[in-house]
Amino acid sequence: MFRPSPGGAFEGLRVIDVAQVRSGPTCVKQFADFGADVIRIESPPASGRVEVVTGPRDGADMQNLHRNKRLITLDLKAPRGREVLHRLVATADVLVENYRPDVKVRLGIDYDTLSAINPRIVLASISGFGQDGPYRDRPGFDQIAQGMCGLMSVTGRPGEGPMRAGAAVVDVATGLYAALGVMTALFERQKSGRGQWVQASLLQSGLGLMDFQAARWLVDRQVPPQVGNDHPTSMPTSAYPTADGWLNLGAGGDAIWTRLCAALGAELPGLRDDPRFAKDTDRAKNRAALNETLAGVFRGRTTDDWIERLNALGVPCGPILRVDEVFADPQVVHGGMVATVPHPTRGELEVLAPTATLSRTPGRLERALGPKGWDTDGVLAELGYSAEEVAALRAEGTV
Repeated sequence: MFRPSPGGAFEGLRVIDVAQVRSGPTCVKQFADFGADVIRIESPPASGRVEVVTGPRDGADMQNLHRNKRLITLDLKAPRGREVLHRLVATADVLVENYRPDVKVRLGIDYDTLSAINPRIVLASISGFGQDGPYRDRPGFDQIAQGMCGLMSVTGRPGEGPMRAGAAVVDVATGLYAALGVMTALFERQKSGRGQWVQASLLQSGLGLMDFQAARWLVDRQVPPQVGNDHPTSMPTSAYPTADGWLNLGAGGDAIWTRLCAALGAELPGLRDDPRFAKDTDRAKNRAALNETLAGVFRGRTTDDWIERLNALGVPCGPILRVDEVFADPQVVHGGMVATVPHPTRGELEVLAPTATLSRTPGRLERALGPKGWDTDGVLAELGYSAEEVAALRAEGTV
């Protein structure tokens, strides 16, 4: 029977995973990758429940989200199913869920119910808009939250309308914020001996991602506009076409601007003395003229030529890569940013490695997402159910 190998940073921590889609599984993944005993609960076929998933079970998305877990099936709507869940909660440290507020109460996974069973439990509840308030019952999805937190209003080129980010950034951020909240609660539990309720929402996480753009409004009452690939306030930070592709440039601030002018001295000898670009605020104000001037120069060399020249003078820059080029990049390869995990039918799968590196207790991938109920019998046996009791639960469709 699968158990995480000893020595992980979260060895001894048990996490119950009843989350769906992306934000909840992203939260759980942070614990699964570092040695926690994660038990994922899914509905048995007999329950008739339709689960919200991110593609085929053996497909790329599901495999990336759900590695390193033990898998059981359990009908949480059935009284006997809730009885099994509550016995499992008594042994656990964390439960992660993203049901609607009223549903979690009906299923018996609300904080009052769980803490009565296990006062040390940390419940992480992820929602679209929060556990209360006027939007509490609305379904939440990444793109909806991107629009409502302001992210789409500042993404894209001026005049072309709002644009979503090219990845599910709010979903992922919500999972990470929730994981941080759980870790904070676990740290505090060392002093109090008590768990607590951690709440994260797509809307609030999206606001967190807005960061300085949100602060521009809150502090100075500025409504940030769309500026395409330009940095909103610090120029020249933008993307420029080269002879064979694109160059990302990050030359905000007067010190780096001076180094950029030195790098371009042969092509633009008067750049440093141009009054339109004297200060950071001037360069932001005159960004159109600045971009036109720089674009004409950058088109004259290849991306690699510019990267070599600019890096030699300490000017931040880089290529703009397709996804296939990303994973051939020598730094990505050197950094071990891809890991393999054994799958029961597909063999060795490549997935993203844990995104934080620990020197003594690194994350590791030991198991792919397998079939539903892969570990049901073993987990129930750990909880004290006999083989006959497990067979009865299976016969009645509870597992």
